[in-house]
Amino acid sequence: MRITVEVWRQSGPDERGRFEVHEVDDAAPEMSLLELLDHLNEHLTESGSAPIAFDSDCREGICGACGITVDDRPHGPRANTPTCRQHLRSFRDGARIRLEPLRSGAFPVVRDLVVDRSALDRVLEAGAYVSVNAGTAPDADALPVSHQSAEEALDYAACIGCGACVAACPNGAAHLFAGSKLTHLSLLAQGAVERGRRGRAMTDALEADFGPCSTYGECASVCPAEIPLTAIAAVNKESMRFSLRRKQN
Repeated sequence: MRITVEVWRQSGPDERGRFEVHEVDDAAPEMSLLELLDHLNEHLTESGSAPIAFDSDCREGICGACGITVDDRPHGPRANTPTCRQHLRSFRDGARIRLEPLRSGAFPVVRDLVVDRSALDRVLEAGAYVSVNAGTAPDADALPVSHQSAEEALDYAACIGCGACVAACPNGAAHLFAGSKLTHLSLLAQGAVERGRRGRAMTDALEADFGPCSTYGECASVCPAEIPLTAIAAVNKESMRFSLRRKQN
């Protein structure tokens, strides 16, 4: 299988980037996009050229590290599938594939296909946690949670933080990401104590680095965890809940 790879090269955050074109004549349909980059890097290294920098970890679709833009679409042509699970069988023989970093003002390029996604970490640091007393673990049934609530919370907790939703959004919004975290914790008894402070703190962090949500919906179509678009409602809901309760008190 022959693939022409048009890949973004940028030696540093302050350097000017450019596209490089490489021909891969011995690709295989079962290769993932990351394996294609591995294969290309082997050829570049053998020829004395600098390999292409890109992030990856588990390569099983659960870590969120591998996100890149493929032909102007975060992750690749298959909907709700991470880059590491996108395979060359989705492309025709002789195809030209453009690979570049996730494009967003909140994700500055570090090198080549690697971006700095610490803006997402700042949203998590603001309130995506539950404070507990240290010591002996409580009994499993000390805080009863219904089966339905537990299952729904797990569905929203499935977000892997890859950042594809931000890159897909015309506004560069991260409401799907933040909404999944807020919904997950609001459904569990352990998160109830800090729910109000969490809602306001995470919303403030969200507004500091990301754009406003206009419910375009592109985020949901690229999310590997298939977080529903309804998750974005949690951002305004949790923030408003904090404001109303504070006024009542």
